[in-house]
Amino acid sequence: MQVFILGGTGTIGTAVVAELVSRNHQVLALSRSEKSDKLLMSAGATPFRGNLTEPNSWADVAVSSDAIIQAAATFGEDMGDVDAKAMKALAQAAETRSAPTRLIYTGGCWLYGETGDEIAMEDRPFNPLPAFSWMVTHAQMLLDAPQLRTAIVHPAMVYDTRDGGVFFRFLSAAKTGQRIEIWGSLATRWPLIESSDLARAYCDLVERSDLVGYFNAVAEEGVTVGRITSVISEAFGSPTEPVIRTVDEAVKENGTWAKGPTLDQQMSARKLQSAVCWQPRFIDFAEPTSRWIADLRA
Repeated sequence: MQVFILGGTGTIGTAVVAELVSRNHQVLALSRSEKSDKLLMSAGATPFRGNLTEPNSWADVAVSSDAIIQAAATFGEDMGDVDAKAMKALAQAAETRSAPTRLIYTGGCWLYGETGDEIAMEDRPFNPLPAFSWMVTHAQMLLDAPQLRTAIVHPAMVYDTRDGGVFFRFLSAAKTGQRIEIWGSLATRWPLIESSDLARAYCDLVERSDLVGYFNAVAEEGVTVGRITSVISEAFGSPTEPVIRTVDEAVKENGTWAKGPTLDQQMSARKLQSAVCWQPRFIDFAEPTSRWIADLRA
């Protein structure tokens, strides 16, 4: 199977490329630089030079593949507009094909908003942060596109033992002996998933084009930020007493996206587990994270 991937050098994309290659799929990945070319080729993928902001140069190539994975975002003020242009181009290009193209689109746990003591399932109404509300609209547009067979993956907070993923801020502080900064409350819960486990979920869905709709991908339904930071601090031997910043302070300093990590959430992947028999390998973030930190310090 040939899979065209957008965002193949990001935290999620890197893991997805590795998993696709391990399953002997041919991977064609959008690349906008020589640096990205080298990263993709070293991972076993073939770069296709282009830019997410200019989809007319790659949309036809993408839909001629057996499947497309969208795991890219510019993370700028215009990221919603960029995604809209790219996804509309894919939907339009797919209309010229005789058979529907498989598409996996990335949403996110923040689209559910605060869940508190409730556990978010795929039928939960969305309550997205305003900065990410466009994801809900774009996902529905792709689900409605007649020549696309779309599955929407809502990943939990993704941690990674290469760059840290959502733990990056915590790791950066702890490894330099600084106190970790927490936005909001120690009691805030994050649903978690390790990047290679998430990659297996993407690839399982790529290979099942009969499955459409929404799928949560999560290994731990809700872990407190206090426990996460404690594990990281202790592993590095750094100060364990965190610095607590208010939500308003975090948003003022970092932008509206900073509200996301302050959401108290829990989420379930029972639908995904039932649909493709997916099971996470890492059901406690402390094990791979502590091991990686120990290797880093050795």
